[in-house]
Amino acid sequence: MNAQDRLTPAEVERGRTNDRIGTQLVQAAPGFSVWHIRLQPGETLPAHRHDRPYLWTVLSDGKARSRRDDGTVAEVSYRAGDTCHHPTLSPDTAFVHDLTNIGLAELVFVTIEFTQEGPHP
Repeated sequence: MNAQDRLTPAEVERGRTNDRIGTQLVQAAPGFSVWHIRLQPGETLPAHRHDRPYLWTVLSDGKARSRRDDGTVAEVSYRAGDTCHHPTLSPDTAFVHDLTNIGLAELVFVTIEFTQEGPHP
């Protein structure tokens, strides 16, 4: 990957203030929020921050590229049912990233964010 493949400083800065970790907030309750991510081929979920524990499960097979604020770029192939848990995130260990569907079909995730202070706005 070369420099133009990375998040720009402006994208990182916008991501630090973007707490929309999905395309749709479907449930907010004390202690957790549930988000859906639905990305058509070529579509990107803009840079956003993760500063709370969360987990995701992908509901469709597909492939995505994620660019992080530390300069890394990763391409991942997903299989329906894959799940990942990030239990130790906090404001001190937060990160910013985006997610682009680089596959040929819609990419669908369910993400649960565990909040400490109540519903995620």
